Amino acid sequence: DVQLQASGGGLVEVGGSLRLSCAASGFTFDNYVIAWFRQAPGKEKEAVSQIDINGGKTYYRDSVKGRFTVSADNAKNTVYLQMNRLTPEDTAVYYCAIVGDGGYDYWGQGTQVTVSS
Repeated sequence: DVQLQASGGGLVEVGGSLRLSCAASGFTFDNYVIAWFRQAPGKEKEAVSQIDINGGKTYYRDSVKGRFTVSADNAKNTVYLQMNRLTPEDTAVYYCAIVGDGGYDYWGQGTQVTVSS
């Protein structure tokens, strides 16, 4: 069975940093693209970042470019999202997911990130 468990969220000050982790199991890790998406209160889900585990190609939405870095540790079947220079606009529940042709195929429970002023 496919499992994706996000962790590492918390409460930080503006300008602070967090590193989120996504522990994956139940599938062949390096054959997939893993994404981070987020949902803020009253807003639609939005893509944040993704990484092709096999080739290493990455994607970032414009608002996080230069601040966030996605990476993968194949030995641990884990994807990370390093988030620096956080702003209140980054406050959301963050989820990791397997990317399919039409969207997200599987995702976990998510982890709360709150950035205070």
